[in-house]
Amino acid sequence: MNLLRKNDLIMLVFGIALFAVLQGLMEEGIIGSFWKLNLMLIGINIILSVSLNLINGYTGQFSLGHAGFMAVGAYVGVVLTTNFHVPFLVALLAGGAAAGFLGFLIGLPTLRLRGDYLAIATLGLGEIIRIVIMNIEYVGGAAGFRNIPHYTNFAWVFFVMLFTLFFVKNFVNSSHGRACIAIRENEIAAEAMGVNTTKYKVMAFTIGAAFAGIAGGLFAHNYYIISPASFTFMQSFIFLIMVVLGGLGSITGGIAGAFFVTFISAALANWPEYRMIIFALLLILLMFYRPQGLFGYVEITNMGIFRKILKRGGAA
Repeated sequence: MNLLRKNDLIMLVFGIALFAVLQGLMEEGIIGSFWKLNLMLIGINIILSVSLNLINGYTGQFSLGHAGFMAVGAYVGVVLTTNFHVPFLVALLAGGAAAGFLGFLIGLPTLRLRGDYLAIATLGLGEIIRIVIMNIEYVGGAAGFRNIPHYTNFAWVFFVMLFTLFFVKNFVNSSHGRACIAIRENEIAAEAMGVNTTKYKVMAFTIGAAFAGIAGGLFAHNYYIISPASFTFMQSFIFLIMVVLGGLGSITGGIAGAFFVTFISAALANWPEYRMIIFALLLILLMFYRPQGLFGYVEITNMGIFRKILKRGGAA
C-alpha cells in the first residue's frame, strides 16, 4: 500500500510539473494554436481511450459504442450551459451522469452477450443514439447545435484527464478491478468462484460510459458547433484502435495509443490524401511486430526507472 501511495505521489508531481511546462510554453507562444488544439484533443482522447480500456482491456468485453456515450455527454452538457446557463463543472458532471445512466440501462441486457455479438449490439446502440439526436430539433438535428460557449481550456482537459487516470488506476487495483480482470481471464471460472459477472461487467460499462460522457462535454465546449457527424461508428473504431495500439489492459497503453493516433493525424494534416494510407500502414506494421500493443500489460510505473526512484525514496 505504501508503494502504491508513493507511485501515486510521484506520478501526481510529474503530472503537475508537465502541466506547468506545457502551460508556460503555450503562454509564451512557443506552442502555437494548432498544436495547442491538438494537445487538448490528446487529453480528451486519453480520457476516452482509458475509459474504453476499462471495458475492453480490463473486463474483456468488446464494446463499439463509445462514441454514442460521448455524444450523450456532449449534448447534455451544451444544452445545460447554453440554454440553462448552468456552471461548466455541473454540466460536465451531468453529462457524465447521463451517459453513465444510459450505459447502465444498456449494459443490463446487452452484457449478457459475449464476443462479436456484444460488439454488434453496442455498435448498433451507438448508432441509435446518434440517429435519435439527429432527429431532435431542440438540439439542432442534423445541422448541429450552435453558439456553444467556449469553456474548455487546457487546464480543464489536463486535470480531468489526470483525475480519470487516477480513478481508473485505483479502481483496477481494488477488489472490483480484480473481479473485472478475473472475468477477462476466464468468465466461467470467475463465476464458479462466486464472482457476480453481470454485476461487474455492468459496473465497468457504466464507469466507462460516464467518463466518455465527461470527455464529450469537454469536446463539445472546445468548439462553437457540434453535430451528430462527430459521433459516428467510425469514431468508436478510432477509440478502439487507440486501446489496441497502446495495449489492452494497460493504462499507460491507453495514454500512448491516444497520443500516437492523435499526433500522427495532426502531423499528417498537410497530406490528407496520404494520411490514412500512412496511418493504416503503421498500424499493420505494429500489429505484425508488436501484436500486444506498444505496452501490452506493462505500466510505466512498473519500469526500472520508477522502481529506482521509489527505492531511493524508501531508503531516505
